[in-house]
Amino acid sequence: MATYVLVHGAWHTGELLEPTAVPIRAQGHDVFLPTLAGNRPGDAKNVGLEEAIQSLVDFFTAHDIQDAILVGHSYGGMVITGAADRVPERLRRLVYWNAFVPNHGESLYDMVPSHYTALFDQIEQADGSVMLPFPIWREAFINDASLELAQRAYEQLNPHPNKTSKDAMTLSTNPADMQIPKSYLNCTEDTSLPQSMPWHPRLSEKLGLFRLVQCPGSHELCFTNPTLLAEKIMEAGCD
Repeated sequence: MATYVLVHGAWHTGELLEPTAVPIRAQGHDVFLPTLAGNRPGDAKNVGLEEAIQSLVDFFTAHDIQDAILVGHSYGGMVITGAADRVPERLRRLVYWNAFVPNHGESLYDMVPSHYTALFDQIEQADGSVMLPFPIWREAFINDASLELAQRAYEQLNPHPNKTSKDAMTLSTNPADMQIPKSYLNCTEDTSLPQSMPWHPRLSEKLGLFRLVQCPGSHELCFTNPTLLAEKIMEAGCD
């Protein structure tokens, strides 16, 4: 049986991936759900990308996690890439679930359209956080949900430290050159990025050799169909 570490995206916590973890655990696997620095209750919102990466590395050390399938969602792709560069010996495979794939020197801001970065800069709060406006959440992030589910899910989100999106990634090895096996899980109705700047193949191809797994669903399949998401994560994570 395998060990999965599921890393959430911006505005989320590890706890929100629990419904996805349940079917994976039911197949006999171990599943860990860390919450990254900056998204934990009480965390300062001026946290940067390096601190978020280090919090994941520290989680691996604290729990003595070895031979892990490390899954990152959206912003979580930044963090799992950084962790893979620092502790590759602890990993079995990387799975990018509609996630950003950074090379050395790139930030998340470099991979989204300019009107996104302008919006985030405009709505950034004094503490350094940004909160995704509900209309964008409803129409572009969770477009396969009922209004009621979209509202219920939105209420569970937390303001995200915007510095993590602005900071450039520091890597000794770019993802395409990493020796760890990689998969890209693409939800085909994900419109959180414009269709002219898609997750796949624009970002997935930066992985070099990778396995592609696709399924129907929005960016927030963890809320709208966690059972299907779990099935596809296991498909992406198997040897």
